[in-house]
Amino acid sequence: MDLAVAVIIGAAFGKIVSSFVADIIMPPVGLFLGGVDFTSLMLILKEGPTPEETVTLNYGKFIQTIVDFLIVAFAIFMLIKGVNNSKKKEEDAPEEPSALGNEEKLLMEIRDLLKK
Repeated sequence: MDLAVAVIIGAAFGKIVSSFVADIIMPPVGLFLGGVDFTSLMLILKEGPTPEETVTLNYGKFIQTIVDFLIVAFAIFMLIKGVNNSKKKEEDAPEEPSALGNEEKLLMEIRDLLKK
């Protein structure tokens, strides 16, 4: 169930990032580079009688997809880094003896007193 929720949220997050890159990031970058619209960058491989029959290599969309990927990868990296840091904090916390271990607690206290 958790995996299904993660996949759905991941797909929605991917759409948000795609929109963010296409609508927010790339227009200023294109403007900075001389008014370039990345989605219209293409190399015509074969001219056709109609625009639909023209064969093109759309490298501008590929550049935009790479920027999408880098943003998603960075967000996932930060998420995993945060999870790993929280796990380290949990592992560093000393484990309390169980409720049955009253003798263990007492022996630990005696050991600590003998060390002093």
